[in-house]
Amino acid sequence: MTQIIRRDVLAGGLAAAAFAPAAQAQEKTPMYGLIGQMLAAPGKRDELLAILGEGTNDMPGCLSYVIAKDPTNVDALWITEVWTDKDAHAASLKLPSVQAAIAKGRPIIAGFPQRFETTPIIGHGLKA
Repeated sequence: MTQIIRRDVLAGGLAAAAFAPAAQAQEKTPMYGLIGQMLAAPGKRDELLAILGEGTNDMPGCLSYVIAKDPTNVDALWITEVWTDKDAHAASLKLPSVQAAIAKGRPIIAGFPQRFETTPIIGHGLKA
């Protein structure tokens, strides 16, 4: 009986040690991810792509910002963002360069049909 108890205590201790780093990582403020599809006015995708690219430099807290063409829709773009946290993303929307890009692009944006918020955990170039 004592061997069973010792084995259970040992197994529990090993499990706690193994999961301790994961628990500590979860205590930090989680990263914030956003994946969105943006539609340009017909024939304006490349123009919108260039405008959106203008506002992406020097955004504090931005770990990754990728604008991609949708291969199945000639007017669609996909924007994939990873931020240190949700507050950093919100603050970026107030930056003068981002505000200028939004104002310049607004007339040729036809819509935002899809938007997904994520909690990035691990990835190439991301520091958890």
